Amino acid sequence: MSIEQPVRLTELASCAGCAAKIGADILAQVVRPLRQRNVPENLLIGLGAIDDAAVYKVNERQAIISTADFFPPVVDDPYTFGRIAAANALSDVYAMGGRVLMAINLVAWPEGLDTAILSEVLRGGMDIVEQAGGAIAGGHSIADEEPKYGLAVTGMADPEHLLTKGGAKPGDILILSKPLGTGLMTTAQKRGVVREEDMAAAITSMTTLNRRASELLVEAGPLVHAATDITGFSLLGHAWEMATQSRTSMRFDFESLPLLPNAHYYAEKGTIPGGTARNERSVGSYTRISERLAPYTRAILFDPQTSGDSSLPSIPRSGPSSRSKTRCPSAA
Repeated sequence: MSIEQPVRLTELASCAGCAAKIGADILAQVVRPLRQRNVPENLLIGLGAIDDAAVYKVNERQAIISTADFFPPVVDDPYTFGRIAAANALSDVYAMGGRVLMAINLVAWPEGLDTAILSEVLRGGMDIVEQAGGAIAGGHSIADEEPKYGLAVTGMADPEHLLTKGGAKPGDILILSKPLGTGLMTTAQKRGVVREEDMAAAITSMTTLNRRASELLVEAGPLVHAATDITGFSLLGHAWEMATQSRTSMRFDFESLPLLPNAHYYAEKGTIPGGTARNERSVGSYTRISERLAPYTRAILFDPQTSGDSSLPSIPRSGPSSRSKTRCPSAA
């Protein structure tokens, strides 16, 4: 099936990628009044927990991980959009220390938009799921004014080796497995001002699975006190969640943070996604940023990431990975 006429998918979306997420503060207000009854004893992580996925214990050695994620296009190429959206959806399974079993396609599609484009989106998603060792097992679709794609993902983990947001301790160090700045890059692309080589670096990052990084953390066992992923709520937003769950605080050296090429440039030029302001509104009052930093650095710290770092682990300073400074491998 061939695409009849090229379409700029990003022009069909009001927000790009994870920048389209509802703010964390609003989500908290929505969920707070809900009161669950008959919560299964084997539901280890559910609605009441601030974590990356739901976890249901099957037996002493197996637990099911369940998560879902979808969003509007972050790039114009449909196949690449499918790959990015799928990698992003799988991210929460890896953040919990699991492996991917299967996924269900989630699609919202304008009725007048060429279905050959959708086929390419689905092909990209399928290729990433298969790369992760899983399978596409079905899907659900609705008509919508804006295209959206993602996955409902099922994974598996050993309940004794789950990675959660709680447990970080004073003196631990944090490791980032991917550079920051995808929100800045995708917004610059949407506005037509991104450099080709900069966007290529962002796409490489967004389509890279965090599978190997997750495996390394599981292998490290008790050395890893806590872990989370950095996606739509930004570095500081997700760090705040981990700090809250761990009842501690965190400090970042901005100069040590891994950034995509020229992220500073795009932040200074103001190619800032709408989700940045929402992130700062949600957790800005809980953060303190040095006055010595340039004002544009806030656009990086609160930048909503798409298919970003899936392993922000908290490990003892004396741990073996502390020799790797701020990054660890994240190759699929």
